[in-house]
Amino acid sequence: MSDRDNNAHPSTEPDSYLNGANSAYLEQQYEQYLSNPNALDLQWRQHFDRLPKKDPHAPAEISEAEIRQQFYRFADSSQNAGSNCNISLAHERQQVRVLQLINAYRFFSHQAASCNPLGNAISANLSELTLAYHQLTKNDLETVFQTGSWVGPVEATLQEILHALQRTYGSSIGFEYMHILETEDKRWLQHRIESVQAHPKVNHATRRWLLQRLTAAEGIERYLHAKYVGQKRFSLEGGESLIPMMSELIERAGSKGVEEIVIGMAHRGRLNMLINILGKTPAALFSEFEGQHTQRHSDGDVKYHQGFSSDMHTSGKNVHLVLAFNPSHLEIVAPMVEGSVRARQDRRNDPHGDTVLPISIHGDSAFAGQGVVMETLSLSQSRGFSTKGTIHIVINNQIGFTTSNVQDTRSTFYCTDIAKMINVPVFHVNGDDPEAVLFVTQLALDYRMAFKKDVIIDLVCYRRQGHNEADEPSATQPMMYKHIRSMPTTRALYAQKLAQEGVIQSGEAEQMIETYRTQLEQGGSVAPHQILDPAFIQQYGLDWRRFKGHKWNVHHDSRYDLAHLRELASQLHQLPQGFTLHPRVEKIRDDRRKMSAGALPIDWGYAETLAYATLLKQNYSIRLCGQDSGRGTFFHRHAVLHNQQNGESYVPLRNLKEVESNFLVIDSLLSEEAVLAFEYGYSATSPDHLVIWEAQFGDFANGAQVVIDQFISSGEAKWGRLCNLVMLLPHGYEGQGAEHSSARLERYLQLCAEHNMQVCIPTTPAQIFHLLRRQMLRPYRKPLVVMSPKSLLRHKLATSSLNELAKGHFQNVIAEVDPLPDEAVTRIVLCSGKVYYELLQQRRTLKLDNVALIRIEQLYPFPRKELEKQLQRYPNAEAFYWCQEEPMNQGAWYSSQHHIRKLLPKPHYLSYAGRPASAAPAVGYPSLHAQQLKDLLRAALGHE
Repeated sequence: MSDRDNNAHPSTEPDSYLNGANSAYLEQQYEQYLSNPNALDLQWRQHFDRLPKKDPHAPAEISEAEIRQQFYRFADSSQNAGSNCNISLAHERQQVRVLQLINAYRFFSHQAASCNPLGNAISANLSELTLAYHQLTKNDLETVFQTGSWVGPVEATLQEILHALQRTYGSSIGFEYMHILETEDKRWLQHRIESVQAHPKVNHATRRWLLQRLTAAEGIERYLHAKYVGQKRFSLEGGESLIPMMSELIERAGSKGVEEIVIGMAHRGRLNMLINILGKTPAALFSEFEGQHTQRHSDGDVKYHQGFSSDMHTSGKNVHLVLAFNPSHLEIVAPMVEGSVRARQDRRNDPHGDTVLPISIHGDSAFAGQGVVMETLSLSQSRGFSTKGTIHIVINNQIGFTTSNVQDTRSTFYCTDIAKMINVPVFHVNGDDPEAVLFVTQLALDYRMAFKKDVIIDLVCYRRQGHNEADEPSATQPMMYKHIRSMPTTRALYAQKLAQEGVIQSGEAEQMIETYRTQLEQGGSVAPHQILDPAFIQQYGLDWRRFKGHKWNVHHDSRYDLAHLRELASQLHQLPQGFTLHPRVEKIRDDRRKMSAGALPIDWGYAETLAYATLLKQNYSIRLCGQDSGRGTFFHRHAVLHNQQNGESYVPLRNLKEVESNFLVIDSLLSEEAVLAFEYGYSATSPDHLVIWEAQFGDFANGAQVVIDQFISSGEAKWGRLCNLVMLLPHGYEGQGAEHSSARLERYLQLCAEHNMQVCIPTTPAQIFHLLRRQMLRPYRKPLVVMSPKSLLRHKLATSSLNELAKGHFQNVIAEVDPLPDEAVTRIVLCSGKVYYELLQQRRTLKLDNVALIRIEQLYPFPRKELEKQLQRYPNAEAFYWCQEEPMNQGAWYSSQHHIRKLLPKPHYLSYAGRPASAAPAVGYPSLHAQQLKDLLRAALGHE
C-alpha cells in the first residue's frame, strides 16, 4: 500500500474527476455544494444541479447519506457512460460503493459503537454498516480499492478497509461530527480520529497513571462509604473515569497556555472532584462530614454544593482552578460559569479564549431536560457572551434522578442531541475504557483550542449507588441493578487488563489502593498536581476584601463637577461625519443638547447616559445587557446609534476622550434565565465593573427566578460570595394589563434579610444618576434591584436639573416638595414609585394643603433614620397612609409596613390605600384600571 500524496490535485473540470483516485476531491466539492453552492465554479454547480434531488414529500427518515448515495450512483453512471478507462464497469461501481461504506461509518457508526458499559450498542446490527447494504460481498474482501478521503493508505483491500473502519468507529467511542457544517472542522476531526484509528499508542507510564487516577476516584468513595455510613455524598461510583479525564484536561490545558479553568457541576461526584482534582484536603472534608463549621463568613451550605479554588503546577503553566459554588438546581451553574469566564477573559484582554477555559459537567437527564442548557448553548457563539468554546462533560449514568427510564427522561435519541443545534462535535465514550476516555479528552481539548467552539463528551457510565447513598435503586430498576452489582468496577477491570498485559506486577494494583488510603488518613492533599502556596503565586483574581465590613450607608460622594459634566455631554453629542440619524432619534439628541445647555430639564434617559459617562471617565467599565438595551425598550436610551444611510452603528459612550475603561451594551438573545445567570457570574468576578441586566418588562424576570433565589439573594449567605449586579426592572401601572405592569416588587422584598441586597424605586433622573454612581463609588458590593420606570421616562414632572446631577446625592427618602406649612399637615401619605406623581397632581388639583407626600426611594435596607426625621417635621399629623399602585397582597405593603409602624407616634396607626388584594398583578380593562386608580387616590388623600 502506498501513502497518499497530499499535494496531488485532480482536474477542476467536472468531467475529469470521476475515478476513485479523485474521490476525496469529489467529496470536498460536493460538501461545498451542499453548504454553499454559490462558492463553486459554474461548471461544478451546474453538474451537481443535475443530480437527483431528495423528494420534499419523501419520509423524514431519508438521510443525507442516502442523498450522497444517489450522488455516487449518478457519478458512477455518468463516468462510465463515456469512459475509456481500463478499469471495468463492475469494479468502478464497487469502488463507489466502498466510498459509500466509508462515509456510512462516519455518519452512523456511533449508533453501533461499544459505548455502553452496561451492554449492547444502541443499534448493534445497523444495516447501513453492512456489506450487503452497499451491494458488496465477501468475495470483494481481497479486492484492492481506492480509500477516497480516508486518512491513511490511498488504497487497500476491502478487508483492510473494513477492519480499519470497525477499529476506528466501532470500538469504545461513538463519534458524531458529520452534522457539522464546516468542512474544515470535519476534515480536522477525521484526520485526528482516522490517522490513529481512534487507538493512539499509550505508553506504560501513562497506563499506570490512569490506573492510579481510577484508584483515587474509587478510593475516596469507598472510604467515605465505610466511615460515614448513610450520609449523603452523591457518589461518582460507576463514573470514576471522570477523574482521569479532568486530570488530563488540566494538564493538557496548561501545556497549551491556559492559566485559569472554571468548572461548573452539580452534586454528583463533586466531593470526589474536590479531593482528587482541586486538592481540598481530606481532613477538611472529613470535618464537614462530622458537622464541624469552619467558615465564619457565611451561613454555609451542604458540602456537595461548596465551591473551591486552588493553584496548581502543570508541565506547561501554573493553572488557577475554580470549582463554582452551585445549588441543587442542576444546570443553572452552567451560564454562571460562562459569565465568570467571560469576565476573566476580559480582565486578561483575552478575546480569543486562549488563557481562560470553561468546563461544564452535566447529568444526562438534566442536560436533556433543563431548558437553561439550550439557552446556555445559544450563548456560546454570540458576540456579547461567547467564551470561545466550553468543554461539556455529560456524566451519563443512564437513569434520571431517582427511578426514571430513558423513555421518560427525553424524547431525543441521545441526551446530548440538543448540543447539535450549535454545530459542534459530540463524542460518546465508554466509561469502562480509560484509554478511550483519555483519547477523547485530548481530542476535545485540542478541538476547543483550535476552533474556539464548544465540544461535548458524553461519558457513558452508570450509577452504582442510588440517587444518594440512602436510596435503593433496585426497587424500581431491578434488572439494571442486578446487572450493575455483578459487574467489576472500572478500576478492577482496568487493573486486570494491565496485569494480563504485563504493565503492572502482581499485587501492584492492591498496593495502589493501600497507598491512597494511607494518604487519605494522613489528611493532606491527594491531588496529582502540585498545589501551590497562595503566598508564592500570581494573584489571578481581584481582592474583594476591600469591600467587606462596610455598611450600606457608608460615606461616598456621587457628585460630579458641573464643568466636567458639560464637557462629557459635549462629547456625547459628537457624531462621525455624514452620520444620519432617524428623525425621532435626531429629535431626542437635539433635546439633549438643550438639556446640556440648561434650556430643557434633564430626562431619565439622558441622566442615565451621563451617569455611565462619568463612571467611564472615573475608570469603571460598564456592561449593560438586555433584550433591547442598546435602544431601550421604551425608546429612551439610544446608547447605540444607527446610520440610516448604510446601517452602521456608533456608540458615543465608547468614544469618549481619554477614557480607557470599556462600555459594552448588548442586545441579548431572548433569554432571561441563562442571561441573568451569565451576568451574575460576570459581576461576581468583576467588582470594578458596573454590570447591569435590564428586563424588557420587569415581570419577565420571572423566567430567571432560580438565579434570583439561589444566587443573587442568597449567594453571600451561603457561600460568602459578593456580587454587584444591577437589575433594571421596568415597573408601573399604566393600564397595560397583568403581564406588563408589575415587576413583582414583593418577591424581592420577601428575599431581603441581613442586608443581602438593595431594592430601590427612584422617581427622578437625578436619583438614577446618583444611584448608579453610588453603586460603584461606595466600597460596598451588594446586588441592586431597581424598579425602573416606563411612563415616567417622559413624565413632565419627573425631571431634574443639570445642577442636581452635579451637586446632589441619592436620597433614600425624598421630602415633601411643595411649600406646605409643617403645622398645617394633618395627613401624611407615604409611597414609592410612579403613584407619587398621580398623588401630587391630584393633591395640587384639589389644593389640599394638609396632606404631605413623602417618597421612600430605597425600600431595603430600610432608611429608618431618614424617614423618622421627615415624620418628625409634622407634629400635628394624625392620619398616616401607605399608598401603592399594586394590589394589597403585592407591592411593598406587607414587607415594609412593620418598618414604618415602628416610627409612628403612638397611638397612631398606619392605614392602607391601594388596590384590593388580587390573584393577578393588574386588571386588563382600561376602564377598571382607571376606576381603581381613582379609588386609591381618594382613599390616600382623604377627599371625596
